[in-house]
This record gives sequence, C-alpha cells and structure tokens, in this order.
Amino acid sequence: MHNTPRLFAHQEHTASWYATSSGPMPHYPTLQNSVQADVCVIGAGYTGLSAALELAKRGFSVVILEGARVGWGASGRNGGQVLNDVACGMETIAQQLGHEQARRVWQMSLEAVELVKERVEAYHIDCHLQWGYVHAALKMRQMDALRQWQQQAADHYDYHDFNILEGRYELDPYLRSSRYIGGLYDPNSGHLHPLRYALGLAQAASHSGVQIYEHSPVQAIKAGPPAVLNTPQGQVQANYVVLAGNTYLGELAPALDRRIMPVGTYIIATEPLGESLARSLLPQNSAVCDTNFVLDYFRLSHDWRLLFGGRVSYSGMSPLNLKQSMRQDMLKVFPKLAASKVEFGWGGFVDITMNRAPDFGRLLPHVFYAQGFSGHGVALTGLAGLLMAEAISGQASRFDVFSRLKHRPFPGGPRFRTPALVLAMLWYRLRDLL
Repeated sequence: MHNTPRLFAHQEHTASWYATSSGPMPHYPTLQNSVQADVCVIGAGYTGLSAALELAKRGFSVVILEGARVGWGASGRNGGQVLNDVACGMETIAQQLGHEQARRVWQMSLEAVELVKERVEAYHIDCHLQWGYVHAALKMRQMDALRQWQQQAADHYDYHDFNILEGRYELDPYLRSSRYIGGLYDPNSGHLHPLRYALGLAQAASHSGVQIYEHSPVQAIKAGPPAVLNTPQGQVQANYVVLAGNTYLGELAPALDRRIMPVGTYIIATEPLGESLARSLLPQNSAVCDTNFVLDYFRLSHDWRLLFGGRVSYSGMSPLNLKQSMRQDMLKVFPKLAASKVEFGWGGFVDITMNRAPDFGRLLPHVFYAQGFSGHGVALTGLAGLLMAEAISGQASRFDVFSRLKHRPFPGGPRFRTPALVLAMLWYRLRDLL
C-alpha cells in the first residue's frame, strides 16, 4: 500500500463556528523519530480516537498518526446529530444478513448512541450534548413512510420510543415551521458540538497513554506483519493497523477507496438569536432532519444560533456564494430569520457507500478498517472503534456481523464515478420536488 503526502498535511482546522467556539485547542507533536506500538491507528477522527481509547483500556500500546489536526475532517465539521439506526435503513441490513442479525445491528446502533453519552460523562467532555430528534416530513408520502418505520421498529426491533407527530398541532411543540406537515420524534437521539467532542476524545485517549501525532501523514505502509508505516519525518512499527481515514486514505488503500465516495455537505451558522427567538423555532432544542433524499438538517447551538446544513454536492465543488445560497434554504424553513445575519459558512466531506451501509472489515488479518458511515457517523464511528478494539483483542463476533455486509465499488472508476453521481443527484432532487 502506497501513497504520496496528503494535500491536507500541515493544514489547520477549517474556518467554522465549531473551530471558533472550541477555545484553545491542544497541539500534539509531529512524529520525528521511529517508534513501536502494538497498534498504529491512521486518522484522529471519531473512529480512530474511539479505537485507540478502547485499545488503551485493554492494555495495548497505541500510536495515532493524523495528517492534519485532531478532528480536522468530518469529525470536526459535521452537523453534530447523534443518531441511532444506520444510513441505509434496517431493511437493507435485514435483506443481507437476515432479521436476527439485523436485530443485533439495531441494538448495536442504540449502543452507539449510549456510548456517546457514557464517554461525555466519563471524560467530562464539554460538548453541549442535548437529547431529542425530529424526522420532519414535507409530504404525505413521507409521513406514511415514517408511520411505517415506527411500526416496523416496534414489531421487528422492540423499539417503542418513536412518537408520531401528526400535523402541525403535534409538531409545533418541537418544530415551528409551515414547511413541514408532521414528523417522527425520537427522544434517544440528539446533538452535540462535534469538534469539542473530538477534542475531548483525544484528551481522554492521550491521558490513557495513546501517543497522538498531528501533521504526520502516512506516506506508505509495508503491510508486514509487523507493519511499518512511514511519515515524512518518522516511522511506526506495529503488530496491528487500524485504517480510520475514510475519504482521506486514498491510495493508501485503493481497494477501500473504490468503495466509498466523498460527498460535500455544508453548514451555516447565524448570529446569536437570543433564547426567545431561538426557542420560537425549536422549542425543545431538538435536532431536526427532513426526509428528502437531498435533505436539510438543523439545530440550535449552545449560544442560541441556528446551525443549518444541507446542499449536498457529489461534484466535490462547493456551492457559489455558500452563505447566501444556504441562507435562502434556511429562510424557506424559518422566514422569521430574514433579519438575522449569517456569520459562518463551511463545508466538508462525508464518505458514502453504494448502498449507504457501513463498511467494516479487514484488508489483512492484522489490518482493520471502518468507513462508509454515510452521514450517521457521530455515534456509529464510536461503535466502530469499539468493535475493532474487541476484534484485535480476540473477540470479533460483533465486528464480523458488520464485516459480512457486501459492498460494491462505485461504477465508472475514479474518472467517471463523480459525473455519474452528479446525474443521479439530479434525479433525486427531482424526486424530492414531486
């Protein structure tokens, strides 16, 4: 496995409200010598930090190599929504694995959310974790789908906490917008400050003995065993490798790169609205995501801004006049914010798989990976790290449930897969409008 130095090496965090509101961020050293460890983790996002933390708890010596900064990628830029379930939906899991294994996956998705809560409490991570989540429907067919999912969750997965919000009367206590006709409320999902959460996990891992190196992109891997990982100024020798770089692994793992696609998603943050105006939009401070394929998602910050996300891009190009175009989308949902300024706008890439199912597995018996969270990564990445730590410790049964999911490369190869997906996106945008 080979790679040239990553373009993001030596970059700082992207300009965002998250970076601005995180306060002083600790700097970890750059690797400048040769070190040995039981496990080398590539990537200091949620997945890599979770794996490292769990491995350290089990007595392994762990080194993390990060090309830029802790939480530099999706872990520090995302919408902050902490969700159960998987992005593809449980039907896809059941079709591949059968209903009994699908029930295991569902229970593990609930565990993933609980794991976030446990880590925030155990490590005193100041990330403003808040519970409550609304799936918002714009059309009757979307409401029908939400009712069907509520029934399936109860019948097949013994999950009875979903609450259908019929019409504006039942929706208004959570979301006040004439754009939506109803929704599905989940008290066990929620939202947090994603970059603060990543920084908190890094601090917990460091305190547990994990060696974290920033600005240390991996240039090449000699698979071994033991594996040898080279950076511009150093080298790591390790018995196990955890690949947790998602869309940034590139040619380090071309077999994995073909199975995921980087998708741009974008967020704006208003000026502070004040609690009164903010709660007139989202009275319970719930996170919201609509049910379109090309979706909008939004929530309040701890200083009463509205954080509004969407504008998915499969082309890799950011929208022109990002803040202004996103503001127009926001005003369709909340017209009363017409006089409110937008102070921040930023974007980043999430990784999706062809079927939107998570992709966990092994490239070699001692090289593990987890990718393809497809927008459900805030919670599921933590579970992925835990399951890889279990597998490296010799208890792979739960990890192997996910590793049995089948994944196909995106059609068209590196050259043509992006144009193909842009065309597909146009179709889904039209479908949302109908």
